[in-house]
Amino acid sequence: MKKIDSNEVIDQASFNRFHWSVVWVCALLLIFDGYDLFIYGVVLPVLMDEWGLSPVQAGALGSYALFGMMFGAFIFGPLADRIGRKKGVIICFMLFSVATFFNGFATSVFEFGLCRFIAGLGCGGLMPNTVALMNEYSPRRSRGTLVAIMFSGYSLGGVLAAGMGIYMLPRFGWQSMFFAAVVPLLLLPILMWKLPESVGFLLRQNKEDQARRMLRKVNPAIVLDETVEIIKPSNNKAAAVPVLDLFREGRLLGTVMIWLAFFCCLLMVYALGSWLPKLMANAGYSLGSSLSFLLALNFGGMFGAILGGWMGDRFGLPRVMMGFFILSAVSISLLGFKSPMIALYLLIIVAGATTIGTQILLYANAAQYYPLVVRSSGLGWASGIGRIGAIVGPFLGGTLMAMALPLKMNFLVFAIPGLIATLAIVVFIFSVRRQARVQTLTAVAA
Repeated sequence: MKKIDSNEVIDQASFNRFHWSVVWVCALLLIFDGYDLFIYGVVLPVLMDEWGLSPVQAGALGSYALFGMMFGAFIFGPLADRIGRKKGVIICFMLFSVATFFNGFATSVFEFGLCRFIAGLGCGGLMPNTVALMNEYSPRRSRGTLVAIMFSGYSLGGVLAAGMGIYMLPRFGWQSMFFAAVVPLLLLPILMWKLPESVGFLLRQNKEDQARRMLRKVNPAIVLDETVEIIKPSNNKAAAVPVLDLFREGRLLGTVMIWLAFFCCLLMVYALGSWLPKLMANAGYSLGSSLSFLLALNFGGMFGAILGGWMGDRFGLPRVMMGFFILSAVSISLLGFKSPMIALYLLIIVAGATTIGTQILLYANAAQYYPLVVRSSGLGWASGIGRIGAIVGPFLGGTLMAMALPLKMNFLVFAIPGLIATLAIVVFIFSVRRQARVQTLTAVAA
């Protein structure tokens, strides 16, 4: 009987309708996810005035969802390795959609924070699982591009939140922004129908017939009849403590550097996403203009993700991320200096491209770095550690606001993590090369 590796079937496939279906379904999920994440930065100026929040209180309130995202990534990443990507994604989607809707009924800081924490659990679990799923179904030669295109839905969700805020906040109040989150639940039947399960998970569950049907959709050109045996993924059973596998087989230094880069990148993303409108409003811009800066930030994120994914497939994701982090530090630093309006928008677009866009590239890089059996765990833990940076971001912004520092000092502080992340990627590249040399020497010795 002929044997064939499922990864080879996927890697040799040409882009077809099935791939397009997976891209748009995962992108749609991330649009809703991005809307939920950026909604706080949109309503923050109104909420601070209406509830009389100090900058430190506002920063703490913004971090509740991010605490939830940290725990959600830790919980739902490893859980999906056991129950399947599809179930994990659907559970997370329902969780954050329902919690965000009820957020609109909040009448106190406690109720608001509780709803944001629960919504964060779902958001934190959704990201690593959609990335893992998209990564597993993408041909190797276009993997970075497809994951980046899919993840650009996250930035589109931020654009949607800012755009709706410009129209809805003056007319219907901040609550309407949260009530709108119930609309995506109407699409749940379509998402359950179109979202595929991971081939690797199906094979580990001995559901070979389902895996065979899925692979025929991925690559119709390859014959997969009953005379062909599909090889199950190696190491088809994860350890009792999945996180320990992330440090084995020479992955210790690489994993630590991935975590550090995630931490720094998400700190910049959420510091800017939460405080850019308020900082610009304090600098003398109107609320509408301040929200338009948030639009520019997320448009930049979409552009950076797609461009970075395309470049990553050609030059390697780590090299592209290193360049993007350097640009992020430079562009964010310059935001605090008085510039012509066109130059200011350009700097914000570059900042969005090299922070939000690089976050997406980090997910794609981590998905390629970890083997299938611990991929969701690797993405979940990296995302969870990154959420610590996301929590620090709003706190840091609130603290800087309370200190009443000059505008340029706020942005200079926001730029420092970009330099640290650059060093982390340099060390990551070194660790990957060293790991490859060790594996080569081991294979030769054997």
